[in-house]
Amino acid sequence: MKAFKYILFLILVLIIGFSIYVAVQPNTFTVERTRTIKAPSSVIYNNVIDFKNWESWSSWVEMDPDLKITYPEQTKGVGGSYTWEDKDGVGVMKTIHANEPQNIEQTMQFADFPASDVSWTFKPNGHGATDVTWKISGKDLPFGFKAFAIIMGGMEKQIGPHYERSLEKLDSVVVKSMSEYTVKVDGITEYGGGFYMFKTTSATSSNISNTMAKQYAEIMNYMGEHNIPQSGMPFTIYNEMSIGNGNVIMSNAIPVRDKVIVADDSNVLCGYMNKTRVLKTTLKGNYTNLGKAWEIAMKHLKDNNLEASEMKPFEIYTNDPGSYPNPSDWVTEIYIPIKEQVTETEQN
Repeated sequence: MKAFKYILFLILVLIIGFSIYVAVQPNTFTVERTRTIKAPSSVIYNNVIDFKNWESWSSWVEMDPDLKITYPEQTKGVGGSYTWEDKDGVGVMKTIHANEPQNIEQTMQFADFPASDVSWTFKPNGHGATDVTWKISGKDLPFGFKAFAIIMGGMEKQIGPHYERSLEKLDSVVVKSMSEYTVKVDGITEYGGGFYMFKTTSATSSNISNTMAKQYAEIMNYMGEHNIPQSGMPFTIYNEMSIGNGNVIMSNAIPVRDKVIVADDSNVLCGYMNKTRVLKTTLKGNYTNLGKAWEIAMKHLKDNNLEASEMKPFEIYTNDPGSYPNPSDWVTEIYIPIKEQVTETEQN
């Protein structure tokens, strides 16, 4: 009997000691992780701001395939939310503030625990990448919450590894999404032609992007100085091109409505393209895939016994990369002018 009383006394002492230990623990917690992702901040922001994307990179989903996720009508932007349920209870996450593409603020409520504040910051680091910081914090924590956290090893141990793994998976998902592309041969159509302002130069595969940017900047400056309105999306005429090594002589151009008379010493000129029959091919994806798109277009010409005409081939950049930060959304249309096919009846 004495031994039993002694054991009870020890248990009571342990309970009191544990209670005191829990009581003196801070009433707040913060867990934070940062990862550098080689992607523009707006691309990462666009993924995180929609809860429907979280399932593809959530460490909790990876750990528990039976996790039940429910999506309401709105999952994206301020007011967007989602609900999940596992063996420990039901949780709700909701976006309460967003400043695109710099930061996102959210609130998380799980089971009967107090709500926590969740925040994301997306900071470009000047090297074509973004430092992504994911933080969760709580305050005014009740005794039961603190006791649970201590028993489970602390919030840092419970959440930190999940944040690290989730950010690692987010990195992979975002980078992969930027490399996706498709090439579609649309077939034979007619291009309407018209006037355009242009500059001609040579380039190689290693400097073509920078050369194009410089060319278009000079054309736009000229048009701005002379109040010449743009009437279409920029395009490039390939006067000479080698798909094998990437060397080209090109005319970078911007469509205009009317013919423009330029000074004799101007390095920006005005040209005209006739209406013509073309083979159209569309690339959706990064411009780095244009070589593959041209190869597919040229193969289609050969396989279908189509003959290119004397007019030079060209490509039109149908949307502005400044408005589409993810390169997988960029659209380029390739046009190869072709000769009219002559039937046997016409030959006879």
